Amino acid sequence: MAVTLEQLLNWLQLIDEHIIEQRGYLTELDSAIGDGDHGANLARGAAAASNKVDFEHPEYIDDLFKLVGMTLVSSVGGASGPLYGTFFLRFASSAGHVAELSAAQLASALEAGLAGVVERGHPERDDKTMFDAMEPAVLAFRTGIVDGDVPYAAVLASHAAQAGCDATAGLVARKGRASYLGERSVGHIDPGAASTALLFQALAEALA
Repeated sequence: MAVTLEQLLNWLQLIDEHIIEQRGYLTELDSAIGDGDHGANLARGAAAASNKVDFEHPEYIDDLFKLVGMTLVSSVGGASGPLYGTFFLRFASSAGHVAELSAAQLASALEAGLAGVVERGHPERDDKTMFDAMEPAVLAFRTGIVDGDVPYAAVLASHAAQAGCDATAGLVARKGRASYLGERSVGHIDPGAASTALLFQALAEALA
C-alpha cells in the first residue's frame, strides 16, 4: 500500500488539530515539571506550519516536510521546536522528491526522523523525554509493515507511543528542566512524550 502526499497532508492537519485540542493538557503537564509553555509553543508552531503549507502548496513529500521542519525550528521556543523540526527535516531527506511512499519508505523516513532527534538531543531510553514515546512507536511501525499493512502498522505505532508516554510517569527525569526536580518528577507524564503520542495518534488516523 502506497502512502500518498494527500494522506501525509492529512496527518499534518490532524497533528495541528490534536495539538490545539490538547493545548491545555500539554500546558498542565509542562507546568508540573517544566516551563509551562509546551502546549502554547506547539500550538503556535503547528499553526505557523499549516499556514506555510496552505500558502506554498508543496507537491512533493520532501518539500512538504522541509517546510514544516524549518517552520517549527524558527517558530517554536524551547527544546521542542528544534527537536520536532529536526524530526521532520530528516523525514523529508529520507522520503525524497516523490509524491508517495511505500510502507518501507515511510518506515525509513520515521526512523530517519528519530535518528535526527537522537543526534540533536542525545536522549536515552528512560530519560523521561519524547524519545520514550517516539522510539517504541517507530520500532512498532517497522514491525507492523511486515505484511505491508500500513494502517495496522500505524495503529501499532500509536499504541506503542501512548504506552511509552504513560510509562514516563514512573520515571525520574534525567534531561532538561524536569531533571532539576529529581525524584519529584516521578508521578508526572513528560509533556514531550505526550505530544509525541498525539503525533502518532494522528498518523494512525490519517492512514486508517
